[in-house]
Amino acid sequence: MTFDDNAKLSGRGVRRSGRRTGLAVGGGGLVLVAIVLLSQLLGFDLTGLVGGGVDTGGSGTSQEGEPLENCETGADANADVSCRVQGAYDSLDDYWSDAAPELLGISYSSPDARLFTGSVDTGCGAATSAVGPFYCPADQRIYLDTAFYDALRTQFDASGGPLAQLYVVAHEWGHHLQNLSGAFEAADRSDTGPTSDAVRLELQADCYAGAWVGSATSTRDVNGDTLLEPITEAQLSDALNAASAIGDDRIQQQTSGQVSPESWTHGSSEQRQRWFTAGYSDGAAACDTFAASANQL
Repeated sequence: MTFDDNAKLSGRGVRRSGRRTGLAVGGGGLVLVAIVLLSQLLGFDLTGLVGGGVDTGGSGTSQEGEPLENCETGADANADVSCRVQGAYDSLDDYWSDAAPELLGISYSSPDARLFTGSVDTGCGAATSAVGPFYCPADQRIYLDTAFYDALRTQFDASGGPLAQLYVVAHEWGHHLQNLSGAFEAADRSDTGPTSDAVRLELQADCYAGAWVGSATSTRDVNGDTLLEPITEAQLSDALNAASAIGDDRIQQQTSGQVSPESWTHGSSEQRQRWFTAGYSDGAAACDTFAASANQL
C-alpha cells in the first residue's frame, strides 16, 4: 500500500520510547501470558525474557516517549518504516472513528502506538522484542519494534511489503477494538486450540485488519485529502502472505517439524488468510468470530 506523496501526516498518537527506566506494573500480566503461550507454541521457554514481577492489580503506566522526527508527508511514510507506522495510525484512526460506532456499536477512543528497540516498559509489564508486536489493554497502546518486519522476511519467509507491514499495525488495532467492546474481558484467553477463544480473538483482529484494508483508500489526512493510493493485487498478496507466514501451523512446522493444533493460540495460516479476506470483502460486520461455529472457523 502506497501513501499519496503529498498527504499530510498528523504527528499524533505515535511515539518512540526511550531507554527503560524501570518496571511498569498492571494489566493482568498480558505480556507474561503472551510469552507463556508463545513458549508453548514454539516448544521452549521464553518466560525469562520478562524482567521482574508483574503486579496483576492497578492500571500501570509507561514512559511517554518522544515524537517521531521527519515524518510529515506521505512521501516520508513511503520512504521510512517508522513514518509508515505513523501513516498507518492516521488511516486506521480515521477509518475506525466512524466504523467502530456505526458497524460495531463501540464507543470509540484512539489508542496510542509506541515504537521501541530491544525492550520496553508497558502498563502490562516489561517486554522485549522477542514478544513481537502486541497490544496492552492497561495503557491502550500498541507496541512495535520495527525490526519485526525484518524477521517476517528472514525468519518467517514472508515477502514483507508495505501493506504486510501495515497489516501488523491494523491487527493490533483490532485488539484495541476488542478491548473497547469487552471481547478481551469476556474471552477465555487461557484456552488453546483451533476453536478456542484465544484463536477467535486473533482471527477477529485479522478480520478487522482486512476490513480497514478494504476501505483504507477512502481515509483522509488532517487536511481532508486522500491518504492512500489504490491497493494493487501484489500488495494485497503481500498482506495475505504475512497472515499465512505467522499462522500457528506454519510456525510449528518451521520450529519443531510437527503441527500440534491443540496448542494453537493464533490460528492456522488458512484461518488467518480466510478471516482477513472476509473483512476485506465484506467489512467489519463479517468479523464476529465468536458467533462462528467450529466448522466456520
